[in-house]
Amino acid sequence: MSVVKVIEINAASPTSVEDAVRKGLAKCAESVKNIKGAWINETKVVTDGGGEITEWRVNLRVSFVVE
Repeated sequence: MSVVKVIEINAASPTSVEDAVRKGLAKCAESVKNIKGAWINETKVVTDGGGEITEWRVNLRVSFVVE
């Protein structure tokens, strides 16, 4: 029998949502083993005064198998 745990993390990137997800998962993998997947809960953008996007932010739920 396997037990799966889900944690929530936030990540950001000046480039894209995909890059924010990749950076978040890479950082998470430094301390969490057996990552099996992730869900994007929220997506947010930060803008400059002119409405241009300066940063993409994601809130992720990351699942992993507990050893």
